[in-house]
Amino acid sequence: MKLKEIIVVEGKDDTMAIKRAVDADTIETNGSAINQVTIEKIKRAQTTRGVIIFTDPDFPGEKIRKTIDQYVPGCKHAFLTKEAALAKGNKGIGVEHASPEAIREALKDAHVMHETITEQITKDDLLTAGLIAGKGAKERRIQLGKLLKIGYTNGKQLHKRLMMFQVSKQEFASALAVMMQEEQNG
Repeated sequence: MKLKEIIVVEGKDDTMAIKRAVDADTIETNGSAINQVTIEKIKRAQTTRGVIIFTDPDFPGEKIRKTIDQYVPGCKHAFLTKEAALAKGNKGIGVEHASPEAIREALKDAHVMHETITEQITKDDLLTAGLIAGKGAKERRIQLGKLLKIGYTNGKQLHKRLMMFQVSKQEFASALAVMMQEEQNG
């Protein structure tokens, strides 16, 4: 699988994992303190080939994602679940630990966060669905993030992420139906 877009990752190990999974070029941020030179490279890549931001599913990875999105809007975002990014023996989390299949799947599902945000799913919808506050809310958010391929969020971030990715009421309802079916079966 050859990708046109350039993938932004955190470091060399992530680049090696990407190259095992797909034929793609990468830009490495070398951590969460992204400098202006790296931002300029990402801007150029976005105008010439497009960019997919693919950072670790942890706090520093989310910080990098937000920083890039602030300076280079319109990039696609790819997400790995924490399970897919866990090292053997639970010693670390990151893109470098993911299988080639998990990386290909995440890249295939990459999508753009929209600047003009319209609210389709309200905070009341999230409360009613048991996604914020209450017993099991975190586990339901984890499952929703997997089903919608928007990554894990805490309760405060979920509403914003659903709006940024313009998740429709239909997509949301379908994901909730799958979650309820899995809860009943599981």
